[in-house]
Amino acid sequence: MGIQRAQRASLALTLNYVAFALAVSAVTTSYWCEGTRKVVKPFCMGPVKVKQTYCIRFNSSNINDTRLVQYIYETGEEKFLMRKFHAGIWFSCEQTMDLLGFNCRSFLEIAPDHERGVLWLCIVAECLYIALLFTGGALMVIEMCPCFNMINRLKLNAFAAVCTALSGLFGMVAHMMFTTAFQLAVQLGPEDWRPKTWDYSWSYLLAWGSFGTCMGSAVTALNRYTKTIIEFKFKRRTIEKKLRIKQILELDEPEDLWYITSLQEQADQHAALYVNGTEPSCINSTILDNWGRAYC
Repeated sequence: MGIQRAQRASLALTLNYVAFALAVSAVTTSYWCEGTRKVVKPFCMGPVKVKQTYCIRFNSSNINDTRLVQYIYETGEEKFLMRKFHAGIWFSCEQTMDLLGFNCRSFLEIAPDHERGVLWLCIVAECLYIALLFTGGALMVIEMCPCFNMINRLKLNAFAAVCTALSGLFGMVAHMMFTTAFQLAVQLGPEDWRPKTWDYSWSYLLAWGSFGTCMGSAVTALNRYTKTIIEFKFKRRTIEKKLRIKQILELDEPEDLWYITSLQEQADQHAALYVNGTEPSCINSTILDNWGRAYC
């Protein structure tokens, strides 16, 4: 049983570490959503010796000469450029005009003024998510220290399970709030930012993967706590039965011998089930003593 408890504690702690690493990776990156923007190509500046796909070329490099008739080669969709962008909780980055780099700006500047409260809720919830997740992991590490007795370990395990479960709830709220904030920015954001196409990216998947492993850690820790409590209750019932047998033996009443034998058989059966890792049941195994009291 001790080995199984240690394995469950290690599993809960490992899941907590994985969830924490995924959460930090998701929050610190700006690839929650990515897509493309359709923008008009700028005019090529200076002499153009080779064809450039990111700007509009004139038939003459001397664009200041008013005596020349200027015309462009691009027509239709060729006059537009599809620039990639990616956005996260903190920043939104878009390709430069020459498609060789990215220009970034704060996502708070992009969100509509009357909807920035949703984004602030997302940021606060993400911070609480990471803080509570770290607290739960720290409590799990302290719980595994051999300097604590079983009762103190149970208390630490309960607090760790509660902190981890609460962090998962805050994480779910934060992810949903970001989804809402981004969709509002797509519909109501500035014209020079609204994307033509977009979809969720790998940082968004990391965030929800972190939420899943966080809840797995919380369930494992809570299962360990409840199973230990059940084992303690069973041990207490077994001790009470043994004390009851001892009291009957001290009475030296022959008519109670059948009752003593039955209690000993029940105790042996329950002990065998406990060794096999099965919680014994009281169904069809209730015994009445001489005073009419029922015992499992």
